[in-house]
Amino acid sequence: MYLLHSLLRQVIKLGALEVIDANGASYWFKGVDGPTVTVKFNDQKFSTWLALSPSMALGKGYMSGRYEIKNGTIYDFLEILARNIEIIGETKFHKILNKSKSLFRRFEHYNPIQKSRQNVGHHYDLSGELYKLFLDKDRQYSCAYFKSLEESLEQAQENKKAHIASKLLLKPGQRVLDIGSGWGGMGLYLAENFGAEVTGITLSKEQLKVSNDRAKRQKLDQISQFHLRDYRLQTSIFDRIVSVGMFEHVGLKHFKDYFAKFGDCLADDGMALLHTIGRNGEPMETDAWIRKYIFPGGYIPSLSEIVPAVENSGLMITDIEFLGLHYAETLKHWQIRFQANRVKVKDLYDEKFCRMWEYYLAASEVAFRHLDLTVFQIQMAKKREIVPITRDYLLLNGENTKKTGINDNRAA
Repeated sequence: MYLLHSLLRQVIKLGALEVIDANGASYWFKGVDGPTVTVKFNDQKFSTWLALSPSMALGKGYMSGRYEIKNGTIYDFLEILARNIEIIGETKFHKILNKSKSLFRRFEHYNPIQKSRQNVGHHYDLSGELYKLFLDKDRQYSCAYFKSLEESLEQAQENKKAHIASKLLLKPGQRVLDIGSGWGGMGLYLAENFGAEVTGITLSKEQLKVSNDRAKRQKLDQISQFHLRDYRLQTSIFDRIVSVGMFEHVGLKHFKDYFAKFGDCLADDGMALLHTIGRNGEPMETDAWIRKYIFPGGYIPSLSEIVPAVENSGLMITDIEFLGLHYAETLKHWQIRFQANRVKVKDLYDEKFCRMWEYYLAASEVAFRHLDLTVFQIQMAKKREIVPITRDYLLLNGENTKKTGINDNRAA
C-alpha cells in the first residue's frame, strides 16, 4: 500500500477518501470540505496495480469485483478522484508513465478497412435491445444539446439534430452524405424536415438494418439510402457532409485520409459539419481501459491534431463550438436509464457486462464534467462566402422543436 498511500496523499486536496485494504485496515485521505467516499479493496495486490496502472485497475478491477464502493457509487468514487486531479493536475509519476505510452500512439490507432470493421462491430453490433434500454427513442448515441438542464433527453437530442441542421444551411433537394450514420436518426431527420437526399454509410450491420427499415417505415426510402461502406470507399459529390460521433474511430494515422475524403466528395459550394469527442489541451493517449473494452482502435484527438488535417484537405474551418458539458449531461441521462433497466441488461448479458457499462458511463461523465474531454462541432467549407457573417442563422434556421414532457433526475 506504500506507493498508493504516497500518491493519494499528493492527490486528495478536496473531500475525504477512505480506503479499506484486503485485511480490513482503514486509511483516510482528507482535504478541504467536500464529498466523502469509502472504497474497499478485495485483494492484496490491487493497491499496487492501482498506483501503477490507474486506468486499467479502476475499470477492470470494478468489472471483476477486485474493489467495491462501500459509501457512495462508482460515479462518486471516480468523481472525487477527478475533481482532485482537476485541482492539482497529474502527478509527476503518472506524467512519466503516460509520456512513455504516447510513443506508441500511432501504432495503436492504425485502422485499415478490415480492422475498422472489426472495431465497429465490437461495440455497435451488440444487441439492439441494449441500446433501446438507455438511449432516446431515436437512438442518438452522441452528445445531446441541452438548452436547459430541465429538458428531457428526447428534447435535447432533437435540439442537437436541429442545431446541426442549422449549421448545414440545408436547402430542399440537396445531396447529403452522412458518414457514420448510426441507426439513421440524423439522416432521416434531414430527409424528413429539409427534403434532403441522404446517403448514409456505416460499418455496423446491426445499424444498417435498423436504418433501412426505419427509412421504409417512414416512407423516406426514396430519398434516404444507407450502405455498409467504409468512408474511404465512398465516391460521388455531395452538397453537404455531416459526421456525428464517428471521427473518434478513425485513428490518428488516418486523419489526413479522412479529411481528404471530405474534400473529394464536397461540392465547391458545399458545407460540412464534424461532431466529435475531442480533448482540451495537448494530445494524450486514449484511456487504456476504454480502448480495450469499449472502443478498440478509438482515439480522442486534440484540436491541434485536427486542424492541420483539415487545412491539408482544401477545406477551411468556418466555425468551432465546444459542447463538453452537454455530453456530461447526456451521459448522466444514459446512466439513469441504464440503472432503471439494469435487470434487463443482465438478462441480455451478465453481471460483469453490467458493471463494465456502469463504469464506462460513469467514467465518461466524469471525464467530460471534470477532466479534459469535450465535444467539437467543426463547420467547414471550400468557400468562405457560403457561411453568413454572423451566427444569427442558427436561430432563424429551424431550431425550434417540440417538448416531450419527459424529465429525468439522477435519483430516479
